[in-house]
Amino acid sequence: MSILDIKSIDECRYDILSLGEVMLRLDPGEGRIHTTRSFNAWEGGGEYNVARGLRRCFLLRAAIVTALTENPVGRLVEDLMLQGGVDVSLVKWVGYDGIGRDVRNGINFTERGFGIRGAVGCSDRGNTAVSQLKVGDIDWEHIFGELGVRWFHTGGIFAALSETTGDVVIEAAKIAKKHGTIVSYDLNYRPSLWKGFGGIEKCQQINRKIAEYVDVMIGNEEDFTACLGFEVEGTDENLTDLNTSSFEKMIARA
Repeated sequence: MSILDIKSIDECRYDILSLGEVMLRLDPGEGRIHTTRSFNAWEGGGEYNVARGLRRCFLLRAAIVTALTENPVGRLVEDLMLQGGVDVSLVKWVGYDGIGRDVRNGINFTERGFGIRGAVGCSDRGNTAVSQLKVGDIDWEHIFGELGVRWFHTGGIFAALSETTGDVVIEAAKIAKKHGTIVSYDLNYRPSLWKGFGGIEKCQQINRKIAEYVDVMIGNEEDFTACLGFEVEGTDENLTDLNTSSFEKMIARA
């Protein structure tokens, strides 16, 4: 097993830095999305939640790199992140055109499950500010080389937001590794995101490039199969016979 050499606290401003989309999460409580007349407002995002959780549970110095549209909705998301204790000084703010034609903030409607009924989610995240991030927009040398970061986390949801975000992940991970920062990546395969630009072939192309710079990769069998093209030998689609050695071989290859 490899041993991770994590940078010391004294040489870094942040213990954990996440890169990803932060959406306004609207929760109907005990109601249903399609019938409720009120929502509770939260913030959330696959990559962001890692930083927020580490801050709230363990008081680690956490920050987020994302982009938000400069309007009241964006400022609400910012305020929610601040309540969670996450540093928002690295957020990129993008001008608002008044109606959201060119750029907007993502919204996620999520209702809880009940009994045998599963939870339901409905995302409204097209053309968001963070999905338009491209290589060169963020000064990663300043973040990893001057400020200092012990652990950098991002994932496959952000990488799948647009044609450019996968390249942003590669850019960030490469510079993080250069400066000795541990890089973790949650594959988090979402076919609904990848189908808009290249499908599973594009997904594997991008994720294989990202994997070169990753120290800790997170995912289940489906994630590794879809995102990296790895097959687990000796398993069927129903996973009736789980041979752990087959999974160990796949992980070793990854």
